[in-house]
Amino acid sequence: MTPLRHLWGLALALSLGAAVSLGITRFAYGLLLPAMRTDLGWSYTLAGAMNTANALGYFLGALATPWLMRRLGAPTLLWGGAVLASVFMALSGFFTATEPLLLQRLLAGVASALVFIAGGLLAARLGAQDPARGGLLIGLYYGGTGLGIVLSAALVPWLLEWAQGAQYGWRWAWWGLALACALASGVLLWPARVMAQWAPPAAVGNAPAGVFRWRAFGFALAGYTLFGVGYIGYMTFVVALLRQQGSSALAVTVFYGLLGVAVVASSRIWAGLLDRHRSGRALATLNALLGVATILPALTQSWPVVLASGLLFGGVFLSVVASTTALVRHNLPHSAWAAGISAFTTVFAAGQIVGPTVVGWIADGPGGLARGLVFSAVALWLGALLAWRQKAL
Repeated sequence: MTPLRHLWGLALALSLGAAVSLGITRFAYGLLLPAMRTDLGWSYTLAGAMNTANALGYFLGALATPWLMRRLGAPTLLWGGAVLASVFMALSGFFTATEPLLLQRLLAGVASALVFIAGGLLAARLGAQDPARGGLLIGLYYGGTGLGIVLSAALVPWLLEWAQGAQYGWRWAWWGLALACALASGVLLWPARVMAQWAPPAAVGNAPAGVFRWRAFGFALAGYTLFGVGYIGYMTFVVALLRQQGSSALAVTVFYGLLGVAVVASSRIWAGLLDRHRSGRALATLNALLGVATILPALTQSWPVVLASGLLFGGVFLSVVASTTALVRHNLPHSAWAAGISAFTTVFAAGQIVGPTVVGWIADGPGGLARGLVFSAVALWLGALLAWRQKAL
């Protein structure tokens, strides 16, 4: 058995995989969007399409990951994907034309999927080394997303201010983020090398693969699709809305940093809710709360309310992902878990692909970004209503 202190170190190092794949590679773009849109003359539709391309890349990467995992192994995929993410983030600073920027966002999405899924598998193996603390060790990995958000909040506004007089000064933010990803990739080599020496978990007898019936989980799948549509609109455009409303760089840093801190803390906040309910009630409750967090900046510019929105959003959105895993675990035999989680991942990716472009298109019309966030909130609330109808099997 691996010593506990060693496990904690590995878990913290692995958490940098989540920081790279989601906290930086996906979500930091929202901090760069206002400056890029001003310099490049983008519409909100095009600005949203950048994150749509990233979500499409994530979807393609998720499809390719099982095949790559069989051939390369999770440890190699983890650090290799992180290195690729670093490269694609850096390349985004060398282009101003729309097509190559869209391509970089797509490729960064592919790389982030490789990192996030491989890291999640390694975190699960890490948890199996100490079952009594397995949930906490796995939670540390997913909490790394918040670390990436906090780092982005500290780095991007500062670099944008520093490069304010330069042409396309936002390039320096891309390069700074790429450097952060590269440093994290170097750290990820340690858990990758250590865990590559561990024997993979043995198969359990000759258990069948299990069957996941989409119709039986129809309401939960629909609710989770709408979560993908709604949450990504907030993460893409909320900083642009705050800047449009006159928030300073310091205010944006505080807002986004607190959101990231709430993400880190969220894994423990909702554990009881996820353990208690076998139906779609947990997914519905969290979707409804996320809708409240999303609509608040569209209704008021009151700074305490805006901060509360960020804290609530950060404290909830990753737990929505966890709620679908809990739903599968509560209602299906172990042999069907992989099929169930794969189904939820597929519909979530579809929602993320649709959300940013639709919200951007709405924001280009009357009402602007505020109306776009209202759409996101309505999508989340509709998702809550659908998930509420999901019964335990």
